[in-house]
Amino acid sequence: MSRFSSMSRVRRVLVVLLSLVTVVALASGGGFLWLYTDAKVSTVGKADFDNALAIPPLAESTVRADGTRVFDLTMRKGEQEFMAGRPTPTWGFNGDYLGPTLRAERGEKVRVNVDNTLDEASTVHWHGMHLPAKMDGGPHQMVEPGASWSPRWTVDQPAATLWYHPHPHGATEKHVQRGLAGMFILDDKKSGRLALPDTYGVDDVPVVVQDVKFDGDAKFDHGRGLLANTGFLGDRTMVNGTLDPYQEVGDELVRLRLLNASTARVYDFGFDDGREFALVGTDGGLLEKPARLKRVQLSPGERAEIVVRMENGGRTVLRSFPKDNYGDFYQSRFAGGDDSFDVLELRAKAELRESPELARSFGELEVPDGSDSVRGRFFGLRQSGINSRPMDLGRIDETVTRGTTETWTVRNEDGVPHNFHVHDVQFRVLEVDGKEPPPELRGAKDTVFVPGGRTVKLAMRFDGPADPDTPYMFHCHLLLHEDQGMMGQFVVVEKGQRAGKVPAGHEHGTH
Repeated sequence: MSRFSSMSRVRRVLVVLLSLVTVVALASGGGFLWLYTDAKVSTVGKADFDNALAIPPLAESTVRADGTRVFDLTMRKGEQEFMAGRPTPTWGFNGDYLGPTLRAERGEKVRVNVDNTLDEASTVHWHGMHLPAKMDGGPHQMVEPGASWSPRWTVDQPAATLWYHPHPHGATEKHVQRGLAGMFILDDKKSGRLALPDTYGVDDVPVVVQDVKFDGDAKFDHGRGLLANTGFLGDRTMVNGTLDPYQEVGDELVRLRLLNASTARVYDFGFDDGREFALVGTDGGLLEKPARLKRVQLSPGERAEIVVRMENGGRTVLRSFPKDNYGDFYQSRFAGGDDSFDVLELRAKAELRESPELARSFGELEVPDGSDSVRGRFFGLRQSGINSRPMDLGRIDETVTRGTTETWTVRNEDGVPHNFHVHDVQFRVLEVDGKEPPPELRGAKDTVFVPGGRTVKLAMRFDGPADPDTPYMFHCHLLLHEDQGMMGQFVVVEKGQRAGKVPAGHEHGTH
């Protein structure tokens, strides 16, 4: 074979290889472009708003001779027709989907009888509630199928919008997605004296927001996107289990108790016409004074109470806008930062009842300002774990002394959107990246969004009761991250006391 023929063959092989590489590159590029374009979700202008908003019923209760208010909750399977004539398998409390709104006053003794009729173990965590660790409903208080659990405590915190949901280690995302969630509203005498809309379901409306996706058989599709690293992201939203909801309004001022009950999605709430609203409360209760805003951002687990003014016969749409603090282009597109949703339409009657003006101040917060902190702690957030340690049910990560205040510094170290939730306490956000927090972060909080590269400083006080053997949790409330190990445990002890030994297994309910 001549040298020329050999050279020609080499050239042909190189041309073929180059062509293959080019085809693969073009296909990959085209595939990435398709994935990038397809990843953006928007329902803006597409919602019909043809379904009246369902209002979760107030849970029935009885009051015992000793003053204890007793509620009953049953975890059960069910079916819900989110779309007419097309039933969807669901889970719920005392019904097919979601649960009733529990309501109690500060100073009341509360007991909740929880029965589990599901085929697998679960828990009920009282998110935002200050209560003993054994009553917290974390992964150490599992309720087995056919078993029951009856936590009890005294309500000792300000009026607030809290909620309840499962907390089984490794399965929280799945249990919440199926429908196990509900509100828990606290009242107190101070809030009762303020001129706030307070007629439940009329001018004081629960707004439990979830993103969902349905398959061709009307079943929930909980599959995650190919490139999503935050967890499940649905392609539409519903409120209180209602798709395309509207709420008829009969008062000039309406209070919306916003709860982000999604498992991974972050919402940036505002109104389609750009109107202002008054932010009156955050996770742990009322602000010191109303804040006039056009947007309020809520990550999973966060709550906000807003008051919006309506005009006779007017309409406005509660919308979630694209986020501008989500990190790089990858996170913005594939983790939901670019997405937008029309969530709920408010429809005012032709003639509205007159509402009193909001008070200019609501009183001082009951969370520390950090001036009396006895120590600081650091928490680095990564998908691999907090402070590089994945969750271990048998390990105590932090030990705090009852009656003391601490300052916790929390930093997102891997660029993926996270948030940070602490059980039992409400905290004050002292700083965001070294600066004063914005108005929406100046109230009592138990959950805070921490996007890539952000650092927040939090002041919190541990008022007990002490229990060296039963831990509380701190974790990312993007539930896939929590399930994968972004969680740690702390115990509250008396001064000089040491942490006990926590069993790695679960404490089960009793038949």
